[in-house]
Amino acid sequence: MEAYRTQIKIKDPKHFGLRIGIARLLVGIITVFILQAAFAFIFSPGGFVYAYELSGAAGEAAVRGFGVLFLMWNVPYLFAILDPVRYRLALYFAMFTQLIGLIGVSCIFFTLSVEHVTLRNTNLRFIVFNAIGLLLLAIAYFLVKDSLPYKYGQTLGTNGRLNVRL
Repeated sequence: MEAYRTQIKIKDPKHFGLRIGIARLLVGIITVFILQAAFAFIFSPGGFVYAYELSGAAGEAAVRGFGVLFLMWNVPYLFAILDPVRYRLALYFAMFTQLIGLIGVSCIFFTLSVEHVTLRNTNLRFIVFNAIGLLLLAIAYFLVKDSLPYKYGQTLGTNGRLNVRL
């Protein structure tokens, strides 16, 4: 691990730690909200069944399933929090995941008829969350992108990983 850190060419070493810390904080904020929603959906699905116009045991199972999907969705965020430079691919995946969520929920929202007020409001909340999340992840990316090692086609040397810089 130390060999990795000594080979990074940092453009702004004075503010490197602060930028990484802010990036971690931004990704962490999104992660906390996703985990909170996941655990609420898994452990208290009855409170959310109506928001999806569902009912009964089948509705609760569907909401629990949403919670499990949120946990799965959260995996790249956890790696991006650990080290957004070393695990920058996880940061990219988190941004793409958030973008897919924003586009997907927006498509669902615009296909719902106006009679489904509760469901449309639920989807609107997810659109807002995904848009804010994508913005925070993009800020985190721009905070660390100048600290990314090397250019495309070069390796880190001792650990031999190829680094792609977007």
